[in-house]
Amino acid sequence: MNKKQRKQQKVKSKKFPIYTVIIFAAIAVVVSLVAFFGVRSLVPVNGNSPVFAAATNTFIKATHSPQLGWVFTSQSTGGRGKPIGTGYNSPPVILKKGELTAIHLINEDSETHSAHNLNVDAFNVHTKDLGYFQSQTITFIANKNGTFPYYCTIHPEMKGLIHVSE
Repeated sequence: MNKKQRKQQKVKSKKFPIYTVIIFAAIAVVVSLVAFFGVRSLVPVNGNSPVFAAATNTFIKATHSPQLGWVFTSQSTGGRGKPIGTGYNSPPVILKKGELTAIHLINEDSETHSAHNLNVDAFNVHTKDLGYFQSQTITFIANKNGTFPYYCTIHPEMKGLIHVSE
């Protein structure tokens, strides 16, 4: 090989092969999608912008009892650590105005394996119909004072109240 051929070979080896460009483009697309959906997951259902704060968690179970029929129950604490009772039928949810809240609905209807959902029209909270042992979390901002009903559209007897105060 003469000098000129060696120089051309060196120049060729410094170019990026097309597959390297494709790999970098694919990585950029994946990072962009992760960032986009990551930021979108921080937007409450009744908000327009991401909220970087910890939400108050409320766990509500949808279940069936031979004595009571279909009911919402809770075995956790409500807002700010106040106990709302074990096995409590239609637990009230107590919130402060402006508070970021996450309601976790868990379908534990082991008797009938019926689907359940949870809706709070005042805050645009609507879960999907959940089958047995499925769950969904809805995050929203309690931006209105008052008492608001929550309910299941599949079983109208399943209902409770959300109390929001200053």
